[in-house]
Amino acid sequence: MTRPEILERIRAILAETFEIDPSRVTPEATLFVDLDLDSIDAIDLVVKLQEWTGRRVPEETLRAVRTVDDVVTMIETHLAEAAAQGPDQGPDQGRDQGQGNGPG
Repeated sequence: MTRPEILERIRAILAETFEIDPSRVTPEATLFVDLDLDSIDAIDLVVKLQEWTGRRVPEETLRAVRTVDDVVTMIETHLAEAAAQGPDQGPDQGRDQGQGNGPG
């Protein structure tokens, strides 16, 4: 998936979930200032992104996200990691590895 395709998908998610005019969703747009998202909206967005990619979004990654372009980069990375895992692993395979979120 290309960056423009990821941006279009993010536009669709923001429009559907938060009723944001897609024309406002530009790479430079800040999530909290330009798009008026609040902390609850950010959680909802993370849930949608996790559903889309099938991968958990690490908290340290979230802290660095400020703009729509940051979200595009994050998704691009997640999709590349999923592709690198190969078709034999489902989206849930290994998503908690190294995150300290489970027994062991």
